[in-house]
Amino acid sequence: MANRPDRYVGIDNEINGGMTTIGKIIRDAWVFDLIPETETCEGWNLAGIDALLQKVNTEWDKYGCLVSHLPPELADHHKKIHDVAIARAREAGWSGEQETGDEG
Repeated sequence: MANRPDRYVGIDNEINGGMTTIGKIIRDAWVFDLIPETETCEGWNLAGIDALLQKVNTEWDKYGCLVSHLPPELADHHKKIHDVAIARAREAGWSGEQETGDEG
């Protein structure tokens, strides 16, 4: 098996400006105040990321996993966090094509 890192690099050091599965988990954890927005999860092990995913999923389940079902204050927080993330990712060269390339 290839040498896979056993620690997460942190959302600020991610490929695609953090537009990855783990990056989304972290941003959603910020939305739900599960971790402070200053927490990049740098140095976390896979078990820690997985535990965070479980907490994020529990929160999303309360709202049917839909942004449109979030209460206004959470929806606003989600928009703010994700708008900033998208702008940063685009500055880093991310275009979103990989995520939407199979649509249409």
